[in-house]
Amino acid sequence: MAMLRVKDFGKRFTIHHLDKTRQAVDDINFSLEQGEFLGIVGKSGSGKSTILKSIYRTYRPDTGSIIYNSARYGFIDLMHAMEREVLYLRKHEIGYVSQFLNVMPRTTARELVEKAILEMGATEATAKVEAEKALAHFELDQKLWDNYPNTFSGGEKLRLNIAMATVKKPRLLLLDEPTASLDHQSKIKVREIIEKLKASGTTLVGIFHDIEFMDGLCDHVFDMQFSKGCTGKEGVIHEG
Repeated sequence: MAMLRVKDFGKRFTIHHLDKTRQAVDDINFSLEQGEFLGIVGKSGSGKSTILKSIYRTYRPDTGSIIYNSARYGFIDLMHAMEREVLYLRKHEIGYVSQFLNVMPRTTARELVEKAILEMGATEATAKVEAEKALAHFELDQKLWDNYPNTFSGGEKLRLNIAMATVKKPRLLLLDEPTASLDHQSKIKVREIIEKLKASGTTLVGIFHDIEFMDGLCDHVFDMQFSKGCTGKEGVIHEG
């Protein structure tokens, strides 16, 4: 059975001050086996991030189903999952990386990564070692490790965000433009981690404008240009 199956998914948004409703995406269908990587491509505004945020349940879907094969709950429809179930899955099974960093105030970079590792049941000693490995891998200057992230540049925040998500080795990892503000060397570091996660069985769904970065990395590509909600055609998944 698939690790993730999105079936007939649709999401609309209401613009209250205009009393209008806009259909963001409609009739989205795809499925992934464990360890596969799906890349979603399409122009800005086509609904790529809406799909990821709905899987993560930042948005609640309006139609269809999003079936995830959870280690704790078995097959669960994220559209109807209870809040406590969603919170557990975010903490232990499903990771999300966006271009933006939203973390607890007055918490250092080192503490944030350590906390992520501790949430997975590691000891404090292990968390300390693994956090330093992760921060070093993504070449975050050691002088920044004990600083607050609100002082970081955009690229530094993004690298910290990726480190926090990937150290947990999630069963499902959602990547929303994770290389948007990174230089070439940092992109290589992200690719290395993705390859390791795939090899260990992590299933991934990612949005990338950098097509070269995706080359040879994704198993399948979902093109929003051909999704029914955008063009009236059937959704299309291409082999990577």
